[in-house]
Order: sequence, then C-alpha cells, then structure tokens
Amino acid sequence: MILSATNATTATDSSGTKANAATDPAAAQDRFLKLLVAQLNNQDPMNPLDNAQMTSQIAQINTVTGIQQLNQTMQSMATQFNSLQVMQGTALVGRNVMTEGSSLSMADKTGKGGFELNSAATGVKIEVMTAGGQVIDTVDMGAQSAGRHTFEWDASKYTGATDALQFRVTAVNGATKIDSTALSLSKVTAAGAENGQLVLTLSNGKTINYDQIKALV
Repeated sequence: MILSATNATTATDSSGTKANAATDPAAAQDRFLKLLVAQLNNQDPMNPLDNAQMTSQIAQINTVTGIQQLNQTMQSMATQFNSLQVMQGTALVGRNVMTEGSSLSMADKTGKGGFELNSAATGVKIEVMTAGGQVIDTVDMGAQSAGRHTFEWDASKYTGATDALQFRVTAVNGATKIDSTALSLSKVTAAGAENGQLVLTLSNGKTINYDQIKALV
C-alpha cells in the first residue's frame, strides 16, 4: 500500500477563519502519520511493510514538507520585498522624473523636457506644438553629444493654453537623421505596488513601473 498526501482538507482555526491544510507542513505531517499508522494496523501479516518501503515513504513526506515550507518562506519574502519596494518608492514622491513621452512640463512660464540621442548630432531642433500638432515655436539646441539632455522653452510670449503642449525632437548629423527619444518631465505624486512591481503615479495622470524611469531630475 502506497501512502498519498494529495488529499486536501479545510480546517477552521479558533478565530473562525479557514486555513488550507494542504499548504500547512504540520498538517501534512499529521495526515501522513495517521495514514502510516492506519497502514501498519491494516497491513497483510503475510506480507508486512518492509523497512525499504517505510524509509521511502518517510523520505517522500519529508520532501513534500520541505517544499511546502520553502514555498511559504518565499511567499513571505515576496510580501516583505513588496513592502520594502513601496517604502523605497515613497522617497521618490515629490521628485521630478523623466520618462518616454512628448508632453511638455510647464512651470512659471517655462516649458521643460528632455531627449536622448543614440549618437552625436551636429544639430538638434525642438519644436513646441499644440495638442493638435500646430508648431508654435522652435528651440535650436545646436550640436549635442550622444546621450540624455534637457531643454527649456520660454513661454512668456505665448498667450494660449499651456496645459496640453507637446514637443518634437529632430536631430541630424550633417544630412543624416539621428534617432532620438523624447523624454517627458513629471513629478511623482504617489507610490504603490502592483503584481509584485513598484508603480509610481505621476502628476500628468500616468502610472508607470519603476523601470520606466529614465532619469531623476
């Protein structure tokens, strides 16, 4: 007769809440011992359970129990890690971060943004646009090296709405266009965890994962 520890039961603790006994190592050992005693009491006297069989079954339950304990430990560590991530994320609240995007950040009649170049450029131009795509001004950044850069735009002469302005980056090396990535500047307003990942809420209403941050400003 071979023992089986696959049958799961549901127990109710003293507080009235239910716990799944299938994931409790102590409950699994208790079930195993009861099954072992029942097996010994009902074994065939002419063909008793030998030492090798008993040793094998004890080894199996020890393995199952060890795996269950490891799973519980990993779940506990994952929960603690999520809490630690959120605590670290709160340190970013109030900080400005740069993420991929073309929204222009406005403060005190000054627009701010950034861009990333894959290689050096002999000329970089920033076009400030309305939400509808109309170009309202241009910022000449001149020659720029490869990497991440920031820019500012003087909006003191602009009389239109500034809450939805966008920008476009054009970079060239001579007559060759250079790949560039627009970076939007925004403030972190909240931090939390979702599906085991640290997520940040930005002042522009977007929610991003921590690994989407390109730079702290």
